[in-house]
Amino acid sequence: MLTRPTSEPTVVPFPFLRTLGNPLICTPAMRACAGLLYLLVHVLARARGQYDQCKSLVSTDEGAVWEPYACQPKAQAVKEYMRIRVEPPGITCGNPPERFCTLENPYLCSDECDASNPDLAHPPQLMQDRERSGLITYWQTVTWQRYPEPLQANISLSWNKTLELTDDIQITFEYGRPTIMVLEKSMNFGRTWQPYQYYADDCMDAFKIPASRARDLTAANVTHVICTEQYSSWVGSKNEKVVRFEVRSRFAIFAGPRLLNMEGLYTRMESMKGLRDFFTFTNLRLRLLRPALGGTYVQRDNLMKYFYAISNVEVLARCKCNLHASLCLYVDGNLQCQCEHNTTGQDCQRCKKGFKAKTWKSGSYLPTPNGSPNTCSQALAGSSSGSSPHRHNHQPKHPGQNMIPVEKERIHHKEIKKQFIEALLKFLLSGGQQTVQLKGIIYDDFKDCECNGHSNRCSYIDFLNIVTCVSCKHNTRGQNCEHCRMGFYKNTSAEPDDENVCIECNCNTMGSLHDRCNGTGFCQCKEGTNGVKCDECLPGYYWKQGCFPNVCDDELLLCQNGGTCVQNQRCSCTPDFKGVLCQQSRCDGGKKCNGASALTLSLALLLCPLLATLLGSAAS
Repeated sequence: MLTRPTSEPTVVPFPFLRTLGNPLICTPAMRACAGLLYLLVHVLARARGQYDQCKSLVSTDEGAVWEPYACQPKAQAVKEYMRIRVEPPGITCGNPPERFCTLENPYLCSDECDASNPDLAHPPQLMQDRERSGLITYWQTVTWQRYPEPLQANISLSWNKTLELTDDIQITFEYGRPTIMVLEKSMNFGRTWQPYQYYADDCMDAFKIPASRARDLTAANVTHVICTEQYSSWVGSKNEKVVRFEVRSRFAIFAGPRLLNMEGLYTRMESMKGLRDFFTFTNLRLRLLRPALGGTYVQRDNLMKYFYAISNVEVLARCKCNLHASLCLYVDGNLQCQCEHNTTGQDCQRCKKGFKAKTWKSGSYLPTPNGSPNTCSQALAGSSSGSSPHRHNHQPKHPGQNMIPVEKERIHHKEIKKQFIEALLKFLLSGGQQTVQLKGIIYDDFKDCECNGHSNRCSYIDFLNIVTCVSCKHNTRGQNCEHCRMGFYKNTSAEPDDENVCIECNCNTMGSLHDRCNGTGFCQCKEGTNGVKCDECLPGYYWKQGCFPNVCDDELLLCQNGGTCVQNQRCSCTPDFKGVLCQQSRCDGGKKCNGASALTLSLALLLCPLLATLLGSAAS
């Protein structure tokens, strides 16, 4: 190893060692100090759980080599990359133009929303723009002119990329926060949704869930979906504008109140089932169910003051790269992990071609501070330690061990094919029974089928030159029995060879579309249905062998003219009215409603004397 003479001064590029415009001439002692400081900064960065380096040069007896580390991209604001969709169509104000007023000045309705005028328009993209010169821009809905029909809106945010939350989600509402709202997430690009948090001024009344706060959660229930009243009570639209989904409060349970012990958080993410998945998403959705009311009931004489308006949606997250990348770039309109460790894919979710000597695995935060990269290894012919289904411990050695890998692979497949043919002839000549399928030949005597312990039978597929497992047990399927059958999902806390690696979905047959669920056990629910197993109803629906829209309720769909709502299913009307909401009079043709009752009363008055006379005669 070459070293510089101790008498020769060295210029070092550390900015903290520079003097007025001139590089500092460094002595050996100062070089040692600077090196020590650099090492200390590096170690502290790793110790705080940043995992921002995928590899580092280390010195060995054979020279400098790269040592791989588990790594992840830095957190960033991702709102500028999100795509926004607002439903239902026509919910955004301005087409046609309309006037509105605020809850603080309900009778000064001089403001206007007009989609044809850029200065008066409030389109959805204003939720993610950068506000300059102090001018606040916002998206706004139509006003509640159709009351008592609910004023509801869905705002779907998508990134076409799996992300992991690193800080609180913040939604800023102008003119008042909703009194009822749900934040939902999707982990499969919007195909299915699951609740993230409920918001209401009265959680029991709105969702039949007791109110709670994120800061009161514990390690045992940190992933529970809660309902909070903290952001829905009326305190004035200018005093409190922000609604939060509290990520930091949940992190603090394991990392401390100032999040200094990130090592503790990452350790729990490895050991605690579902914790990391709880902060993982591909899409977010805001379901706005009831606007701000100003602390009172709905006032029907002025419905122009009820609407939703959002000026900003802030999401701090990092790309999910399965601890195989430290960079995530915006390429061709999508966020893309810059994969290391011989992995590839948008999330670094598979091994690169030629590096499949063992099954792909996500990196691990443990052991700290560098974690386990679980690097994909290069596929070499004749390997007995890999987990690829092409590799078998009992295969004979063949000539050409020093050939390039492609040629080795070709010879390797010929050897496997030769073994199958010889074994098949042996079985047939000896009178043994052998099962032949169109897709290949099944063998029961392979010692290394690489089926994760869920099968000991393999099939060689000739035209693909691959070996695949057959008759996978324990509700598994796939080439290596690595996936779960339909109707089951993977137990992330179990090892791949665990008999209980696949858990039954148990979807409610009345509330779900089918018996399948996503990777976290959430079933795909029918419209109006909610819950992990689709056995609960969303607000505005009632359960009766499935969820059906409320016919009536005590807030929005009020029974009119003295009617009473019976279990949200029907209105019990007074005798003089009829209709779904008792909104229609029973009197037709302009007749007086009390005409029939007046006629009945007059007849009764005429009959009373006659009845009295008859009773008197009978008594005498």
